[in-house]
Amino acid sequence: MKTYRIYINENTLVIADKLPNYTEGLQQIAVEGFDFSTFYIGLGKSAHNQYALVTEDPKALFELIKQSLTIIKAAGGLVRNADGDYLFIFRNKKWDLPKGKVEKGEGMRDAGVREVEEECGVKIHTNDKKLCKTYHVYEMGTKLVLKKTNWYSMTVKGSPKLIPQKEEGITKAEWISAKDLKPIVKNTYPSIMDVIKAGKLIKEKV
Repeated sequence: MKTYRIYINENTLVIADKLPNYTEGLQQIAVEGFDFSTFYIGLGKSAHNQYALVTEDPKALFELIKQSLTIIKAAGGLVRNADGDYLFIFRNKKWDLPKGKVEKGEGMRDAGVREVEEECGVKIHTNDKKLCKTYHVYEMGTKLVLKKTNWYSMTVKGSPKLIPQKEEGITKAEWISAKDLKPIVKNTYPSIMDVIKAGKLIKEKV
């Protein structure tokens, strides 16, 4: 099943060729006449709701939605140290992963490494495979922006000291074991959960 997930103020819009297996709380929306801007405005200040657009060609519908939005590219990393622990940051009162916007002329993979190194004060040893992409919509002035973030699996040598980039609003950077993720799961973003699942730190819900 080809599925796209767009996160909007902690709401989720799923675009797929059939309904996901988990349907509790999922509201299906008619594809015919769907307008993303109208849908966005209708969300208001709601949060933690899930919506689904079911279509024979999810990619075509997703591309059509993208045309109405301003695209910003970003990249980040799920970083593992030599002890098998993972790097998490605390920003805006939530657990997060290091990431940032891609600069002009910069490749996505290189941007991910740079952002991790800048935000956490570490040196990346290997930048392995791409784990997943996440999509997040927010307002920037009068525009609706779709931020596409590529996430990569990375490693460092040893277990280096972390230096959180305070000017980026990061108050903590910590190495956390995969078996100690409960506080992370309870207080993070849905898009970060996608990265954690892609990295196989926890099982994907079916």
